[in-house]
Amino acid sequence: MERPLLTVLLLVGLVIGCAVGSAYARARRGWTDYQTVKKTVPTARRGAWLLIRGVAVKAAVIGLLLFGAVAYAAVGSNDDTAGPTPSPSSTSSKPPHR
Repeated sequence: MERPLLTVLLLVGLVIGCAVGSAYARARRGWTDYQTVKKTVPTARRGAWLLIRGVAVKAAVIGLLLFGAVAYAAVGSNDDTAGPTPSPSSTSSKPPHR
């Protein structure tokens, strides 16, 4: 009678041991991954700031170019090579009478 009871207890112990062991392995793996990511955060943050700075510089250059184009368009050009402008011509025909 003791043999079936010992077998059942052994099987229950194995199931509980496997569950606890896999939970411990997951927790240990999670802790290792956390420590790895924690060490890479400063490098990633530095890289993110470099990317943000690059975008800000490009936006500033584009903004300055747009401002210059608007200012140039507002002032107009001093280029006199456009040629003579047409002058109004007088017509010699008489307006029709009513």
